[in-house]
Amino acid sequence: MPVQYTSIMQEHLAVRNGVGIFDISHMGQVFVEGAEALPFLQNLCTNDLSKCAEGKAMYSHLCNPQGGVIDDIFVYCLKFPTKYLVVVNASTAEKDFQWMLSHGRPSVTVHNESDKWSMIAVQGPQAVAVISKLFKVPERHQVSETVFSNQKVFICRTGYTGEDGVEIVAPNGIIENLTDAVMKEGQTFGILPCGLGARDTLRLEAGYLLYGNDIDDNHSPLEAGVSWVVKFEKGDFIGKQALLEQKNRGLKQKLTAFKMTDRGIPRHGFKILCDGKAVGELNSGTYSPTLKTGIAMGYVPTGLSGKFAIECNGKPVAAEIVKLPFYTGSKN
Repeated sequence: MPVQYTSIMQEHLAVRNGVGIFDISHMGQVFVEGAEALPFLQNLCTNDLSKCAEGKAMYSHLCNPQGGVIDDIFVYCLKFPTKYLVVVNASTAEKDFQWMLSHGRPSVTVHNESDKWSMIAVQGPQAVAVISKLFKVPERHQVSETVFSNQKVFICRTGYTGEDGVEIVAPNGIIENLTDAVMKEGQTFGILPCGLGARDTLRLEAGYLLYGNDIDDNHSPLEAGVSWVVKFEKGDFIGKQALLEQKNRGLKQKLTAFKMTDRGIPRHGFKILCDGKAVGELNSGTYSPTLKTGIAMGYVPTGLSGKFAIECNGKPVAAEIVKLPFYTGSKN
């Protein structure tokens, strides 16, 4: 996926106001199947997959024993409780697969089929209207199986832009024809192909985390502000003890959202200042085409108070702490 096809601004606004299509074939697909597939995944995931019924989707984290995030994933239940599709990040696909294998069970098979499947994401207020011309679209946070060109495809409805949307997982051999079909049906709605630039501005406005930037092996879901993805009451899982200890003693740092109050575009790595003193650095930052100002996220010590600023190209620019999401789209 290129950074942009036309311009980041044009692609961003297409998704916010109509519909855009992303080639996300770089994402990984791991199929988990067997009599103990559910307890196997429950041990690996922070969220409670016993609540993820057949045809449902659930966002979760994979944690290491120290509570750090190995990856953030979507789990799609294809047949409860014995068959699941796990969609993982591109940069962590092999790491995730090896982690799963290292905690394998005799009655569970784990297949990394990332080289066999491609994905497209159709996002925006008109996304469902477009895809409905080709397939029956499942409800939010659900997945369904159907056929295109005589081959099985998965229709998912989760998303990463803050807007409603549909993701389609299809075999490599038919993805071009499928994309052409979506583009044809989307012409009426002004569909545009979108790149990595718009993906980043859209997801940041929606307050979604980017693995490798906002979360990683050294930061926990609690520190990242997504404690809702950790279900302590479900039973044991990898990282539970470390996360419980962190929760009980209190967080030392937390991912914090900033909105610029003066002119300046925050970027990854820029220093976060409190009363003129550096207290952290940005993990994500961009200009928000929707809000028409700079927005960013970064880890700072908990309990800080004072006047905040972001050091943009060596100059402190005033900023304020805000709650996520920065923008609520049609998905919320």
